Amino acid sequence: MSLELLRLHIRDQAALFAFRQAGREAADAVGLAGSDLTRVAAAISEIGRELYAAHGPVEAAFWIRRAGHPALVVEMCVARRTGRPLPREAMAIAARLVDQVRADDEGDRTVVRVSKDLPPGSPPPSDQRVRRVRERLAQLVPTSALAELERQNRELIEALEDVQRQHEELQALHAELEETNRGVVAMYNQLSQELEETNQGVVALYAELDDKSAQLRRAGEAKNRFWASISHELRTPINSMIGLARLLLDTRGDPLSDEQRHQVELIAHSGQTILALVDELLDMAKAEEGRLVLCNAPVDVPLLLERLRSLMEPMAEEAGLRLEADPGPAGVQPVTDETMLTRILRNLVANGLKFTREGEVRLSARAEGDHMVFTVSDTGVGIPAAEQERVFEEFYQVPGAGGGGTGLGLPYARRLAEAMGGGLELDSTVGAGTIVTVRIPLRPPSRNGREERR
Repeated sequence: MSLELLRLHIRDQAALFAFRQAGREAADAVGLAGSDLTRVAAAISEIGRELYAAHGPVEAAFWIRRAGHPALVVEMCVARRTGRPLPREAMAIAARLVDQVRADDEGDRTVVRVSKDLPPGSPPPSDQRVRRVRERLAQLVPTSALAELERQNRELIEALEDVQRQHEELQALHAELEETNRGVVAMYNQLSQELEETNQGVVALYAELDDKSAQLRRAGEAKNRFWASISHELRTPINSMIGLARLLLDTRGDPLSDEQRHQVELIAHSGQTILALVDELLDMAKAEEGRLVLCNAPVDVPLLLERLRSLMEPMAEEAGLRLEADPGPAGVQPVTDETMLTRILRNLVANGLKFTREGEVRLSARAEGDHMVFTVSDTGVGIPAAEQERVFEEFYQVPGAGGGGTGLGLPYARRLAEAMGGGLELDSTVGAGTIVTVRIPLRPPSRNGREERR
C-alpha cells in the first residue's frame, strides 16, 4: 500500500531546484535524518536533471510505501523518445546513495523510481502523519538557483567538516594505536627477557635436581650395599654363637647349673634376635631395590595368629602384660608370603609390648572386601600426632618414649607390606595407646616366586 505525498512538474531550472528541495523536505518529514537527507536530494536531483536535459518535461511524484519495509519512493516520468537513452551514469551514481533505483517502461512513458528505506524499526507513517507531510510539502516555495546553490554549499561545507573531523579522529586513533603498539612491543621484549631468564633458572634447577637425584641414588645404593655387606658379615659369628649355645644346652654334654642354663638360654635368644634383625635389614634393602621376591601360598590365618601369640607370650609375661590373639576368620585363606607376614606382625607385636607399661596387646584379623586386615592394638603410651609420620623414618625414635629398639621396626613392616601389595596405617593417641592396621590382598600381585634367602 502506498500513499502519495506530492506531485510536481519539472519544466525549467527553477522547478529542478524546487524538486531537489522537495526531496530533502520529504525525506525529513518521513523520518530520515542526517546524511540521508542529502543522499536523497542529491540522487533525485541528478537523475531529474539528466532526464529533463534528454527528454524534456518530467512529472515527479513522492510516495510513502507502507507495505513490507516502509520507504520513501520518488517517481520521475518522461515521454519515451526514440534515440534518447536513459541517464545510466546518473542512475549508477544515485544507486550508491539510496537503496534502490529502477527504470520501467509503462506504455509510451518511462518511469524511473528511486526508493530510500526508513530507519530500521520505524513503524509505517500513520494517516495523520501523512496529512502533515502533505501540508508541509504543499506550502513549499520554489527556491531560486542562488538559494539552492547556497544550500548545496552549506551541505558541502558540513560534509567537509564532517570528513575533517573524522580525519582528525582517525589521526588521534592512529597515534593512540602507535603508542599502544610501542607499549606492547616493550612489554613483549620485557616478557621475552624475563621468560628467557626464567627458562635459564628452570634449566639450572633441573640440572641441580638431576645432580641431587643422582647423589640420593648413589647414597641409597651405598646404604643397601652396606647393609647387605654387614648382614652377611654378621651372619657367620651370630650363627656360631647360636650353635655354641645349643651345644651347651644339649643334655648329652656336661650338666649346667640352673643359673648357667638360664644365661646360656639368654645368649641363644639374643643371638636369634640379632639374626632376625640381620634378616630384616637384608629384606629392607631388597625391598628398596625392588629385588624382594615373594613366595606366595595359602595362609591359615587362625594358626598363624596362634603361633605368633605362643612365640611372643614369654616376652609379654616378662613385661607383665596380656597378649591376646583373636581366632580370626575361618575359611578365608589369603595367598601371600607367610614368612614376610609373620615378620611384619612380629615386629608390630614386639613394638606394642615394648611401649606398653600395663594392660594388653591384642592381635586380630578380619576379611574386608578383597583384603585381609590385621590389627595390632595396645594400651601403651601412644605417639604424638606430630611424630606419627616420622616413626616410619629409618632409625627414628620418638623422644622420651623409652622402650629401646633400633627404630627400624615400623619402617621395615611398612616396606614389607607395600612389597606384598598392601599397606600399613597407624592411629595413636597419647596416653590411650596405638592401633596399627596392615592390609594384605587376598590374592597376590602379578609377581610370583621368591629369591633365595641365605
